Amino acid sequence: MNQIAHIETPFREKFGVPRQAGLVDYEARVVFEPEYRVPEAVRGLEAFDYVWLIWQFHLTAECRWSPTVRPPRLGGNKRVGVFASRSPFRPNALGLSSVRLLRVEPGPVLVVSGADLVDGTPIFDIKPYIPYADSHPDARSGFAPAAPTPLGVVDDHGLLLQLPEEKRKALEQTLRQDPRPHYQHDADRIYALRFDGWEVRFRVVDPWVEVVAMDVKKS
Repeated sequence: MNQIAHIETPFREKFGVPRQAGLVDYEARVVFEPEYRVPEAVRGLEAFDYVWLIWQFHLTAECRWSPTVRPPRLGGNKRVGVFASRSPFRPNALGLSSVRLLRVEPGPVLVVSGADLVDGTPIFDIKPYIPYADSHPDARSGFAPAAPTPLGVVDDHGLLLQLPEEKRKALEQTLRQDPRPHYQHDADRIYALRFDGWEVRFRVVDPWVEVVAMDVKKS
């Protein structure tokens, strides 16, 4: 199987990456590998609003797969079958995400929104999203029947104002999703999240997430 592209996102590490596609609205770039930088290969794609990305959990690809996993939505303390989850610890470490296609730039480069991928993730295929075939709004969704309730963001010192508006909104959305492991609930613990060259430190006192520090972090 050939890698056709990789994605550029502001998430340099796994911690803080949105747990599902579409939860955080930020621009990402799908950059094709040299062999596949052929404009004809994406001809007509701009007529679709969403695309499917088939990609690799490359940071866990060498880990052994497990027949059962502990989904974060179940608090990390209840096991389900790996094929009843979206865990990265799979036999082939493949992921599937539906993202909004904003535009096709020369290169070609796909500019998308709502990706749940770490920066540099390898992409193996891209397919158009077709609503009449791909959308099933009345389907049951097991242990994840609805999106989690977002947290409020407290930024008393205006630290987030150091970011441009678009990136600030994306970071706020990320924090509102509570990036902590679901089994950790220590209100005094300070967590660090890498976002677009910044290290963002925060703590969570439900239902709020408080930004306590932000520093430029060298790659």
